[in-house]
Amino acid sequence: MPLVIKDEYPEKLFREDGKRLDGRDKTELRPIKMEVGVINNADGSAYLEWGNNKVFAAVYGPREVHPHHLAKPDRGILRVFYRMTTFSVFERKRPAPGRREKEISMVIGDCLEPVLFLELYPGTSFEVFIEVIDADGGTRCASTTVAALALADAGIPMKSLVTSLAVGKIDGELVIDLSGIEDKAGEADLPCAITWYNDELSLLQFDGDMTLEEMNTSMDSAVEALKEIYEKQLTALKSKYIAIQEETLKQQESKTDGGEE
Repeated sequence: MPLVIKDEYPEKLFREDGKRLDGRDKTELRPIKMEVGVINNADGSAYLEWGNNKVFAAVYGPREVHPHHLAKPDRGILRVFYRMTTFSVFERKRPAPGRREKEISMVIGDCLEPVLFLELYPGTSFEVFIEVIDADGGTRCASTTVAALALADAGIPMKSLVTSLAVGKIDGELVIDLSGIEDKAGEADLPCAITWYNDELSLLQFDGDMTLEEMNTSMDSAVEALKEIYEKQLTALKSKYIAIQEETLKQQESKTDGGEE
């Protein structure tokens, strides 16, 4: 079970046995669960559990732009709304979106826009609503990952998925997939995201203290972990359509059996 700590920072972020406080190795991801098609009234949707993080994403569009002056005559626009519920953190959050939420909304939009063929939808908008139900470190990375899934579920033409992850440094050691306490009490935090059609970074932020060699090592580790998460994204998408295919086959077999009788 992931370790839940309030705002108390422990002196050490590694246990005596060399494991991290939640029992993981330095290069081990937290448990990840993904599912698509979870919101019936959305054009596309996805749900992600990543450690203690629980995030929903819903996509609507293409649809008319409001207010109208934001519309672009030669291409569509992408609007992202990242929100954290009031109960998603230990200290109750104010309901109104804060500066951090607006900043993360912009960051996620910048990550996702390069993979969309927005030129096919002039004068329209796609809106992505992200709701963080439970937060425990790396919510911008989790939200970017689940939002890409929701866009794919909506059937919007995309060059590839986008996958995001935070790596960092705690107690002088390089680790991947920072938990909430590691993010707050660690020495460095490096969120990044990859667009797979060209294997390029669409997000790279940094906070803390690392040498150039440590940063290069962290990025190499991040790429390997991102590939693992990407496979989970693909599996989540395929699972939906495999289920649809199996249900269709069952219905056809049922009709055939009924006809023979």
